[in-house]
Amino acid sequence: MATQSMGTMFPQELVEDLLNKVTGKSSIAKLATQKPIAFTGQKEFTFSMDNEIDIVAENGAKSHGGITVAPVTIIPIKFEYGARVSNEFMYASEERKIDILKAFNDGFAKKVARGLDLAAFHGVNPRTGKASTVVGENYLDKKIETKITYNADTADENLDAAVQAVETADGEVTGIALAPSFTSAMSKIKVNGVVQYPEFRFGGKPDSFVGMPLDVNKTVSDMDVTDNASYGYVGDFANGLKWGYAKEIPFEVIEYGCPDNDTEAGDLKGHNQVYLRSEVYLGWGFLLDSFAKICTPAE
Repeated sequence: MATQSMGTMFPQELVEDLLNKVTGKSSIAKLATQKPIAFTGQKEFTFSMDNEIDIVAENGAKSHGGITVAPVTIIPIKFEYGARVSNEFMYASEERKIDILKAFNDGFAKKVARGLDLAAFHGVNPRTGKASTVVGENYLDKKIETKITYNADTADENLDAAVQAVETADGEVTGIALAPSFTSAMSKIKVNGVVQYPEFRFGGKPDSFVGMPLDVNKTVSDMDVTDNASYGYVGDFANGLKWGYAKEIPFEVIEYGCPDNDTEAGDLKGHNQVYLRSEVYLGWGFLLDSFAKICTPAE
């Protein structure tokens, strides 16, 4: 592998490894439909058929069905992460460089996965924990209208109510994302002294629940900036939410200066360090209003 420099791209084999690991750590990536997107954005269309399908007799007249087209443009947002490492990287063997990049990739994947969820669920900049003007109003807490009041003692009933709310509104439930505190409450529910949901005991994180895909993730409740603390999301993740990434992931090895603006850490060259920085472009869009949120009441 040639020495990385400014303007180069992340090695392709590590890009694939990165996205696989993101899918394993992110609720959005696990439950929603994913596809590559262009740097300039991508328009997705949803078609709502206004009437039922028509049966037409031989030589019979055909009537108007009607259709509503609702385009949603998915615009990629830049997420960046960088870290200082020893300048050994510049002089190491090819195998050692790959080892360092793999270690960087492992950590980067976890941060990308968490960042995707925090931005798409709560609209925050993951590093600051505050609302992001770049994300704007393109996040689930802002889009969602159906809210079910959380009660730890009846968490299972809350979940059932959320599913029923989506389905009553002609939506479909294809996935569930729950906070660990919610599954902890589920693990404590008993009937006549018998635990009803043993799959959640001792920190259990099953991949499905009552036949539906499930992800248990701290990102559901972390950094929620709304007045309704989040405990769970239920809805049509498969069809109502799409996310994607730009295949090209810029990667830099910076040898000089203070690229992280850390005055205490000082100049890279003066401390025998280099700075590894990578950027990934992620985008998401909500195509259907088919979600319910389990949360505390607004204060």
